[in-house]
Amino acid sequence: MLLAACGGEEATDEGDETEEDQEFTLEELGEYDGQDGNDAYVAVDGVVYDVTDVAEWDGGEHAPAGGLEAGEDHTEEIEEAPHGTDVLEDLPTVGTLEE
Repeated sequence: MLLAACGGEEATDEGDETEEDQEFTLEELGEYDGQDGNDAYVAVDGVVYDVTDVAEWDGGEHAPAGGLEAGEDHTEEIEEAPHGTDVLEDLPTVGTLEE
């Protein structure tokens, strides 16, 4: 946080993009596979979620679902999952998937 020199107001970098504003291509999303120290992200309905700290996604693989991998769009798979989209409500979002 920077303070403006004389006015005591916060200076902002309006051009900075926060993680929540990031737009991912499928290729970029694939880099977040939860392998080799990478964070684990998944996309559902155009929203990218961080599943890095979710035990069921340990190592970037969702074993309960037959081995779904992080770094991919799982919109179709979640529709067939017994938990549906309810599990997404508590996950942090990091951006959107480019259409």
